[in-house]
Amino acid sequence: MIFIIKVTTNKEGKAVDMIADRIEKRNINSFSVSRPHGLRGYILLEAEDRESAEESVFNLPYVKGIIGKTITYKEIKNMIEPSATTISIKEDDIVEMIAEPFKKEKAKVLRINKQKEEVVVSLLGAVVPLPVTVKIDNVKVIRREEENE
Repeated sequence: MIFIIKVTTNKEGKAVDMIADRIEKRNINSFSVSRPHGLRGYILLEAEDRESAEESVFNLPYVKGIIGKTITYKEIKNMIEPSATTISIKEDDIVEMIAEPFKKEKAKVLRINKQKEEVVVSLLGAVVPLPVTVKIDNVKVIRREEENE
């Protein structure tokens, strides 16, 4: 059974570590605890039953409680398994930054590192062209270079 655990936002990593330590020390029938990427304020706990889940998280700092309903693996599969997305960004594309600190800035793609899922861009609004490396999911393509020719 998979349980959703409500925790203090931005303390998910510490909560996962404390729960894992408790499970290991007390030999509780809980099998995994994870912090899915992009899910803030919640972690996932796989346990044999509700009692094991409650024992795993009871009275720990940063843990606020267990959400009543259990979930299935199919419901969280997209958060747990890495997705094999095709990268549609090409060199010389004009992109818009969608994450801080360069949010809403436009940039030109210089290089793409598919293994690390990073792109090196040059900010168009900068006085001096300076290469900046960002994650691919922090940019969106707004114009292809071949459309301008």
